[in-house]
Amino acid sequence: MSSKNEILSNLRKNISERYEMPDLATLQGITFADPVARFLEVIEAVGGKGVLLQEGQDINQVIREHYPEAKNIASNLPEITIANLNPDSVDDPHELTGIDVGVVQGEVAVAENACVWVPQNVRHKVVYFISEYLVIVIDRKNIVNNMHEAYPKIDFHGREFGVFISGPSKTADIEQALVIGAHGPKGALVVLK
Repeated sequence: MSSKNEILSNLRKNISERYEMPDLATLQGITFADPVARFLEVIEAVGGKGVLLQEGQDINQVIREHYPEAKNIASNLPEITIANLNPDSVDDPHELTGIDVGVVQGEVAVAENACVWVPQNVRHKVVYFISEYLVIVIDRKNIVNNMHEAYPKIDFHGREFGVFISGPSKTADIEQALVIGAHGPKGALVVLK
């Protein structure tokens, strides 16, 4: 018997009370009276920004207001007319270096943690990580309360890549030093249409 199996066997022999596993089918997750408002609150808490687009408000103007200094704006979304680069037209992803703002489409947003599921809907997924700032556009009707509700809405089949993104890139070490933008965008803006 291996040492691992021996340890587990000893543990099993010495456990006096046993409990049944919980019925995971009954877990529904947290819900919110207003998932949109909760999402906007949480995205701020994780270091990002959220904008609820109002009737008649121009998404291009919103992006320009948040990133007035941006010179290189990349997007393959037809409504983003301020973009001066379609990343799908680039053959070599190394040519995408220097993107100030990348504007991409999200599929499902989660109010509980402000994550947005972004499937690979651009030719080169590097756009999600190499952009100095990332703007994620999503329909407000696609905001769910929690991850329990999010997963069934995601189509994993036929997709090479997808990622949940919540705010800007962040990392921290054991000494509590937080660094924003170390491994990806320095800022993230979620625009709810």
